Amino acid sequence: MIDIDSVVLSLEEAKQTKSDFVNLMDTFNDPYLVLIACILSLRTNDKTTYPATLRMLKLAKTPFEMSKISCEELAKAIYPVGFYKNKAEQIIELSKVLIEKYDGKVPCDIDELCKFRGVGRKTANLVLSRGFNTPAICVDVHVHRIFNRLGYIKTKNPEETEFALRDKLPKKYWIPINTLLVTHGQNVCKPVKPLCDICPVEKYCSKIIK
Repeated sequence: MIDIDSVVLSLEEAKQTKSDFVNLMDTFNDPYLVLIACILSLRTNDKTTYPATLRMLKLAKTPFEMSKISCEELAKAIYPVGFYKNKAEQIIELSKVLIEKYDGKVPCDIDELCKFRGVGRKTANLVLSRGFNTPAICVDVHVHRIFNRLGYIKTKNPEETEFALRDKLPKKYWIPINTLLVTHGQNVCKPVKPLCDICPVEKYCSKIIK
């Protein structure tokens, strides 16, 4: 059985370099900023998402400000993130719904968050954990891949991984685990040709490559 406490401690002590986008997300304590930045990041690498997020935030930082911006203006600002036109429409639509139905406030409930167009469990959990500091497990491709590669769980997709971790991962790690594993996945435990020779948790890893 994997000693998850030792794995987490080793990753924390390794102090791997975070991407500029992850560092930016760490500064957000507003659920709305977490939400719209996460929407931009979907299917887009951090290198592209980071400057696009900064450009977006120069235009608006609240649902009220965002609702007054045209889709064309926002799309121009966030280009070239993936599906930038759709994301611009989605963010403005979401902002208007927040004003009309939620008094401009992001709901602190995963089921309510998932009602917004284009918002899935990954985004909703990130909003809960980063925006509200509520224990929630945000599972992206890195979290899914690394936990399966370690042999800590055996799941087929990120949603299965989330629920498996809810049953197994100590609650104290639910919030920080995403940042730790995203950073580890970007730097060391890559999808193809992971850098096992410099991996701080190599001795705990079952090296299950899918």
